Amino acid sequence: MGFGELLEQVGSTGRFQVLQTTLLCIPVMLMASHNLLQNFVALVPPHFCNAHTNLSQSQMSAEEALLVTVPLDQTGKPERCLRYAAPQWHLLTKNGSSSSGKEGDTNAGLDVDLQGCSDGWTYNMTHRKSTIISDWNLVCDQQSLKQMGQVVFMGGVLLGSVVFGSLSDRYGRRILLLISHLLMAVSGTCAAFSTAFPLFCLFRFGCGMALSGVVLNTFSLIVEWIPTSVRTMVGTMTSYSYTVGQLILALIAYFIRDWRWLTLAVSLPFFVFFLIAWWFHESSRWLVMSNNPEQAIKNLKSVAKCNGRKEEGEKIDMKRLQETMKKEMSCSQGTHSVLDLFRTPTIRRMTICLSAVWLSTSFAYYGIAMDLQKFGVDIYLIQVIFGAVDIPAKVIMVVSMTYIGRRISQCGALIIAGITILINLLIPYDKQTARTCMAVLGKGCLAASFHCCYLYSGELFPTIIRQNGMGWVSMMARVGAMVAPMVLLTADYLPWLPGLIYGGAPILSGIAAIFLPETLGSPLPDTIQDVEDRGTGRSSKVSRKEAILLQDTQADLLKQTT
Repeated sequence: MGFGELLEQVGSTGRFQVLQTTLLCIPVMLMASHNLLQNFVALVPPHFCNAHTNLSQSQMSAEEALLVTVPLDQTGKPERCLRYAAPQWHLLTKNGSSSSGKEGDTNAGLDVDLQGCSDGWTYNMTHRKSTIISDWNLVCDQQSLKQMGQVVFMGGVLLGSVVFGSLSDRYGRRILLLISHLLMAVSGTCAAFSTAFPLFCLFRFGCGMALSGVVLNTFSLIVEWIPTSVRTMVGTMTSYSYTVGQLILALIAYFIRDWRWLTLAVSLPFFVFFLIAWWFHESSRWLVMSNNPEQAIKNLKSVAKCNGRKEEGEKIDMKRLQETMKKEMSCSQGTHSVLDLFRTPTIRRMTICLSAVWLSTSFAYYGIAMDLQKFGVDIYLIQVIFGAVDIPAKVIMVVSMTYIGRRISQCGALIIAGITILINLLIPYDKQTARTCMAVLGKGCLAASFHCCYLYSGELFPTIIRQNGMGWVSMMARVGAMVAPMVLLTADYLPWLPGLIYGGAPILSGIAAIFLPETLGSPLPDTIQDVEDRGTGRSSKVSRKEAILLQDTQADLLKQTT
């Protein structure tokens, strides 16, 4: 479109784009750490009731105290939330000790009174030095608070997507990114020093808000400074930053076993990112659409200088800008809000379909990724596996998006993910390896879906309301992420129900994605009218021949990178 011509004039893939995109991608790595931090800071260690107060002061060994205090469950392990109302001294006899592995036989015919853990719990801290579970005893009657902590965090992400999405369209991407980095640094640091669970939740809520601000504004600053031909490649690089971040989280968590130091380790770098973000250039595309052409020209000249095209940049003045973006500037008068997503038919249909896609992708993704302990595999290993599967999944998605198109790729990823989750319902629970493999496959498809919908949504929404649109669909994703841990609670009544819901939602949204328009090779729309014209087949911005040329260029770039 018009801005694309100006971008080519100052250099669309030069030193500036490489440097700014790289610096914007680095914080994305630690975003993954905050997003999945709950897997490690809220790890539930094996635990059982403490011995009675008078018994704990005796000279008995820990094994003997456990034997006479805590009954065994059906698997032969100590009960987590119950103990004998009175010590069972008869279990210390030779006969009782030899039968201690068969608690049910030892107490056969006996009416044994049990009670809750009124004297607290003993935790087996083999994997972690401390967690919020062990520090604040979020077990047994309080175990639902673990899920509540994640719900509160996602609530912050939800609110952040609404607030930052709207504000960045009004005040700019760069200033909101600065605020988001600072909020993440401060909230994360405060969370690490929290003295109570409510305080921890409060600061994690702030981290969630900041995460939305970082995601939305990072994506916009990247996509609005690059041409159509490299959008897929750059979007993939940004997505892989998140994948690398998952692997980094496993590495950091392996060496930092204390939850406070771990939270601090992934939060302090955002103070550095806050300082780096002052260098970023505000989107000239947004500046033009926000009636600030003088600053847009200044930024374009700065980019031209950085790319070694100073002379070309000096040729850009107000007259040149107005001639190139006449229609876009005329359509940018007035203010826009989230209501614009529902006023016109094409954008309304897009918004509804994208809402379903984002909600179900996030819902199923966090339903799998935030409950790693259920797979019975080492927590650090499964985190690495879940992170590593994104690499081939996203490569396949890039190839598919480039040669087949965005719409079919989005539909396929969601439907395949839903099918794998449903297949897992048919695999016996004791077949942990098979269940884990299917879960990894499903998670890979959902990661590929996320990769596609970030790029796809940015291409569908016009510049003038792009942040409102991205904020809306991000909000729907967070609704899905908030509901996901709640669905796990239904397993207490119907063990197969969570899997059915997690698998059915992606399939339904995959069908809804069929009604989205294809954007492969299409220019980035700037106005609502651009989208409506494209939806009714009246787009005249790029001819069919030019669109084919863009696709060929994109394919050539993919071959070069692979």
